[in-house]
Amino acid sequence: MPTTSTPLVLVSGSGRSGTSSLAGTLKRLGLHVPQPEVEASETNPRGFYEPQWVIDFHKRHLRELALFNIDSRPAAVGLVADYLASGEPTAELREWLAGQLEAPERGDAQIVVKDPHAFWFAHAWELASHDLDIDLRWLTALRHPAEVVGSRDIAYLSSQSEELRLTKETSNVAGWVHAALLTEQAGRGYKRSFVRYVDLLSDWRAALAPVQEQLEIELNTDLTSTEHHAVDDFIEPSMRKSQLTWDDVRTPDWLREMAEEVWRLLGVLTTSPKDRDTLMALDRIHEDYNSRYADAVALTFDHTKAESTLAAREARDAQRATVQQLRRDLEQARRTPAAPTVGGREAAGILRRAVVRRLTRR
Repeated sequence: MPTTSTPLVLVSGSGRSGTSSLAGTLKRLGLHVPQPEVEASETNPRGFYEPQWVIDFHKRHLRELALFNIDSRPAAVGLVADYLASGEPTAELREWLAGQLEAPERGDAQIVVKDPHAFWFAHAWELASHDLDIDLRWLTALRHPAEVVGSRDIAYLSSQSEELRLTKETSNVAGWVHAALLTEQAGRGYKRSFVRYVDLLSDWRAALAPVQEQLEIELNTDLTSTEHHAVDDFIEPSMRKSQLTWDDVRTPDWLREMAEEVWRLLGVLTTSPKDRDTLMALDRIHEDYNSRYADAVALTFDHTKAESTLAAREARDAQRATVQQLRRDLEQARRTPAAPTVGGREAAGILRRAVVRRLTRR
């Protein structure tokens, strides 16, 4: 157990907002990313800078709850709270964090953990950090919602139908609003900082100067110096591949206006992370979002019910067709001279096992 409080910078927020660039920059500035890290991929060739354990932890528990990274449903908040009430996820996280404090490769370096899923489990991070005398600090990368939606399209939806992409654009804007509001809320009461992705790419030294002051972290360089640094080889404007505007995104006017206002208010927090008027305005928007979402759910009740009914019917029809085909196959096997004799009970068992195998492959 450390004798002094250990700083841990938690980089969270909506995916495709520049969180990887931010975490990668902090690593080059002397902060420690717990190992092993998630490997780079085609969607992020420069690296994610995410601890593999943390990603697996968050995704596994989100999967249990059938939640998405930027889930737009207000009810998701309550689902997570009820799930965390058992204490088991927090105990898992506490055990892992304790191991990171003692990891020899860390030395006495400050820790940075990046994961866009983290805001869902903010309470678990709070409790585990408190128990281990870790000084938790929140760092949020901000990127305009139109660009985030465009970047998600490029990374995840390029092979999908136009109809699905249109639907996901609205869903992703709503998810961005919800994730942004929840991430901001999670950091209240802690040292925290917000940084615009475009500012980070334009001049990382100027962008990180207020971050260093607000989070009270130590960096391995003087940000007022122009001497070449490893970050100069990592950060460059070309990393901003999606530069869309609202003209490129098809979504309801009210949702676009709400997202734009949230974006503006979060921009205020880059210089004043605890501005009271801004926090009150964000709370009002949060209430409005929840209300409008409830209206949307009520409006689409018949559509949702019909889709559910049709899906259940298709599943039953598929199961019935599978059983009938397997019965025909079994009967044919019985009539084959070289086939061994199969009794009724054994045949029923074979049929059940075959049905399960076929259905699980669908």
